[in-house]
Amino acid sequence: MTQRDRDTGAASASESAGTEFYRPDTYFAEDSVGLLMRKAVNRLAQEVERQMVPNGLTNAQWVPLLKLYLGEAGTAAELARLCELDASAMTRLLDRVEAKGLCRRERSSEDRRVVSLQLTPEGREAAQKIPEVLSRIQNTCLAGFTREEWLALKGYLRRLLENMQALSGAGEPNEKQH
Repeated sequence: MTQRDRDTGAASASESAGTEFYRPDTYFAEDSVGLLMRKAVNRLAQEVERQMVPNGLTNAQWVPLLKLYLGEAGTAAELARLCELDASAMTRLLDRVEAKGLCRRERSSEDRRVVSLQLTPEGREAAQKIPEVLSRIQNTCLAGFTREEWLALKGYLRRLLENMQALSGAGEPNEKQH
């Protein structure tokens, strides 16, 4: 492997599996990648929640609303899978979104077991504002980054997710760690 490959992260998981960045005898939680990512995600979620208030949306509600708007899902089951929620939690969430007049459920005329979700005009209007809020917040978070750093960060995060997926797929215990 060339130095360029190492610098750009072209190493396979097996080539880098022997690298130990953390050891029990020198481990400090405040220096862990997991804790730093959790703090970043929590602060991002708090800011999104704060900026969604004028749109009448909670952090939990804007995600399915945006997925409906973008056409990524059309049923409660699809939304539950995409949002990583169980079906009953998604049903309760959709009850609240529907009570706000942002979506409605429509039973299929071809298959009565299928209930599709439709945005109301108010829901479409609220959903159209979501990308603007998310873009503004993420651009603020990335202040001072170059385009190359932004692309590298996304690459690192994707690699981290792939490594975690491989760990989960290998039957390793799925513990919450810092």
